[in-house]
Amino acid sequence: MANLSYAVNEGIVTLVMDRGENRFNPDFLGEYGAILDRIEREDASVLVVTSAHPRVFSNGIDLDWVLPVLRSRDTKSFYAYVSLLASLMRRFTLFPMFTVAAINGHAFAGGAVLSCCCDFRFMQTGRGYFCIPEVDLGVPFLPSMIAVLKKAMPLSTLEELQYTGRRLTGEECRAMGIVHTACPAGTLMETALSFAGSLRKRREVISEMKHVMYRDVIRAMDEEDPPKIEAGWHTWFMDIAL
Repeated sequence: MANLSYAVNEGIVTLVMDRGENRFNPDFLGEYGAILDRIEREDASVLVVTSAHPRVFSNGIDLDWVLPVLRSRDTKSFYAYVSLLASLMRRFTLFPMFTVAAINGHAFAGGAVLSCCCDFRFMQTGRGYFCIPEVDLGVPFLPSMIAVLKKAMPLSTLEELQYTGRRLTGEECRAMGIVHTACPAGTLMETALSFAGSLRKRREVISEMKHVMYRDVIRAMDEEDPPKIEAGWHTWFMDIAL
């Protein structure tokens, strides 16, 4: 069964992640890239992404894949994986359609970052938390991940979340400027799709705007991440792996 599927209706693409907790491993990331290739060729102007899991949007990096790789000292495979993850984040950040994350459950770590790559976020209330727990895991984000988070929320909010690992409800995310709307149970997709329907803009204009708006994110990906990676970013994971 496919881990990702999509449908197009009146210029809106709805992409559904359906790989359990939607943790990122090489297979999932490869499939993600392929389906985004297909979506980009569709006659549409908005991409709405959500999850089939009843309680989880995405829990980010698949540690069940990453940690055995690092235990075996296979840093080449790990950094090939990091490259795939960076490619997905870049793709979402610069995608030539408006992107809307319909967060229907937990968005943790890399899953939270993925939602922040999107242009707009909607989150269901009463189910799931938004959290960046890397301070407790002992793994600092790469510069590009921080740049993505900065574009999506006020700096004071990012400081609090990054330094405390605090979990936020949908209502708290709305109050702290992370999500556009906090949606009562059962209304998330209807609300997100209704908003998406108001975003029928020319794709070439959207694309140009994103390349200008998000150039700090791309600079971080292209110029700041490589030296951090080359200096041994994988070693931050070793306390978890051993």
